[in-house]
Amino acid sequence: MTQQVSISGEFNPTVPSRIVFGQGKADKLGSEVDQLGGKRVLVLSGRSVTEKTDAVRNVSKALGDRCVGLYSGLTQRAPLAAAVEAANLAITLDTDTLVGVGGSTISDAARMIAVMMADGITTAAQLRDLAEEQDLMLTPDLDGKSLPAQVCIPTTLSAGEFNMGGGNVLDNQAGHKIRVRHPRLYADLVVLDPEMTVGTPDWLWLSTGVKALDHCIERLYCQGNQPAIDAPVLAAAEQLFEYLPRSSESHRDLDARLECLIAAWLSMMGAPNFKTGLSHALGHVIWMRYSVGHGYTSCATQPYVMEYNRPVSATSKRCLPGQSG
Repeated sequence: MTQQVSISGEFNPTVPSRIVFGQGKADKLGSEVDQLGGKRVLVLSGRSVTEKTDAVRNVSKALGDRCVGLYSGLTQRAPLAAAVEAANLAITLDTDTLVGVGGSTISDAARMIAVMMADGITTAAQLRDLAEEQDLMLTPDLDGKSLPAQVCIPTTLSAGEFNMGGGNVLDNQAGHKIRVRHPRLYADLVVLDPEMTVGTPDWLWLSTGVKALDHCIERLYCQGNQPAIDAPVLAAAEQLFEYLPRSSESHRDLDARLECLIAAWLSMMGAPNFKTGLSHALGHVIWMRYSVGHGYTSCATQPYVMEYNRPVSATSKRCLPGQSG
């Protein structure tokens, strides 16, 4: 007698982020911002992307007169003081749109900056006090409040721009993150343009590619696993296996880099219907204690986590490319 497999679950449609992808898409950023109703844009980035690549310069050029300012102080992990400074600059410039150029640090910080703008938080002390009152997880009341439009242009494969409903900054004095959660916190537009990734060093590009693969693996064995999520993450894993090795700086292969950007997007498809697993949990602890980037932590932790989970995952019919059940 054939055993009947029972499957059940729930899938909640994700927020209406618009994603455009392809070479040269960033050149059309001005018209995209116009569609969002944006007139005064503040570009957010880090010093390395701003000073060592052409990405921010090209974005500013594409925005033209819409660009009213640039803040490049959002260094790795987005220190609290820098985020407050960026929020104050955005308020001073009467900004209605935030365009983030960079990795997950930028997209995560931009959401917190948007909340600070909406709630009139202008000092680090204010944000710290709120964080202590709410156990380091802000849950703002944004009803009736205006938020700036959010545009993300990733330069890595960490895929933080596809996170839904939250952001964070680092309180480096206290040694912990301050997080914020609200369903209105998401990117209105994500631009996947491989030309924006030129100049991203291989150590960062390739390690965040492994982080995207880590997303795929954890989606398949964590709570929330279901067909609507399995299909895109399996496709993403296949793309990463094929194109990540071809996408390094030495190959100058923009098509491969675009395939990797799309794979990173697919690795997050279905957010927030799933949870992360042990590899991400370990990565967050290592990241905070030793300042090791999440791409590197995925490289270090996921092989051991997969081995740890083998007794359960080996019984599953869902397998990654190159693996047997």
